[in-house]
Amino acid sequence: LTSLLPLSYSTVIYELHDRLSELDFGDIRPVHGFMFNFINPDGATGIELAEYLGITKQAVSKMVDYLEKSGYVMRKAHPTDKRGKIIVLTERGWLVVKAKEKILTEIEQRWIEKVGTQRLQMLKEDLTTLVYEANEDRLPTRLRPVW
Repeated sequence: LTSLLPLSYSTVIYELHDRLSELDFGDIRPVHGFMFNFINPDGATGIELAEYLGITKQAVSKMVDYLEKSGYVMRKAHPTDKRGKIIVLTERGWLVVKAKEKILTEIEQRWIEKVGTQRLQMLKEDLTTLVYEANEDRLPTRLRPVW
């Protein structure tokens, strides 16, 4: 099981990125997707992103520089901190998020066709139970994306 879970995840991520490349989003990497997932419509600070991703503020800054040059994010003035910046997704950033959601839905649908709705739902429920029981009240701060 501990080998199959990361292999199934990798399978999805490889297909996702192959298909994103076909849609002219070939410069996106898995870590960027984790960042995009955290940035809500109001944006996020570099400090928030660093904490969520479990990396340094400098590493986040380099990623933001790259994504800004590629047109996926932009830095805006922070509404309450005159020195701070908020990172927000651009139109291109939202396009890749929507493409990702569509592709993942299609992959999941294909998996449902292979194993059946009931079995996939049971798997989701069982994994959810295991994750929440193992982490109790620590989910928001303890679990971070891995790649």
